[in-house]
Amino acid sequence: MATTTQTQTKSLQSLSISRSPPRGPVTASLSFYSPPTDGSAPFNYVEAPPAGQPQNNFGTVDHQVPIHDLRGHESEFSLDRNAFDTLTNISSQETAFADDAHIKQVYYPEVEKLLLERVPGAQRIILFDHTIRRANPNAARAPVTRVHIDQTPSSAAARVRLHLPDEADELLKGRYRIINVWRPINGAVESFPLAVADSSTVRDEDLVGIEHRYPDRTGETAGVKHNDGQKWWYWSGMGDEERLLLQCFDSADMAGRVPHTAFVDPRSGEDSKPRESIEVRALVFG
Repeated sequence: MATTTQTQTKSLQSLSISRSPPRGPVTASLSFYSPPTDGSAPFNYVEAPPAGQPQNNFGTVDHQVPIHDLRGHESEFSLDRNAFDTLTNISSQETAFADDAHIKQVYYPEVEKLLLERVPGAQRIILFDHTIRRANPNAARAPVTRVHIDQTPSSAAARVRLHLPDEADELLKGRYRIINVWRPINGAVESFPLAVADSSTVRDEDLVGIEHRYPDRTGETAGVKHNDGQKWWYWSGMGDEERLLLQCFDSADMAGRVPHTAFVDPRSGEDSKPRESIEVRALVFG
């Protein structure tokens, strides 16, 4: 039975988080988009909102959803077919993930090389930001337990103009994608795993544009409405040498976008390790 809530993320304090990562299929609660009750356009402030404004004006509705395990099925998925892909045995010289400048100096070149080598057609990569998330009540950024897509067609084009203004007109004539490179940074994921929806099972009418209001500009993300036809997956026990590629937009295929969310695995135990992860976002041309 669906229940509505105004919270964007679950309370980390309330999670009863087994020593080894949960494996296999699971049914868990996922939080989907619920429209503003007053019929207004949905928005979310990235930072503290102006006085008198809420952080956001939309809600979520929870549904129990079967989530299948990618482990053992990795070869069945690709960016072009499903808008996500899995990579294994990827080493890195960055281990601390404690300093943004060092991450950009050491980890960014690794990610750029990885995308050029492993994304079919990629000719040029622009890495435009990253986020480190920790399942800790005091963390600056926590896992997001609301189904969403980071970009929409309009915000993807705006990203090209923002980061490459002098070249944008020409670049927008060709193929461009936005791909997130996601990985844990503290060993195998035991809590708050990441779920992804096979893009081929997601309808355009399931998606709702949400104003993403920064202090200096306004972007757009997509909220996702629940649909029984959506098929969900997670990669059990994902480790530091594995990478999950999340395609948020593809100008060559408007259906090539992947809804995703962290979720509370009901099989996790009190001694489960709190998840720590990093996602690097990239413009991919070609």
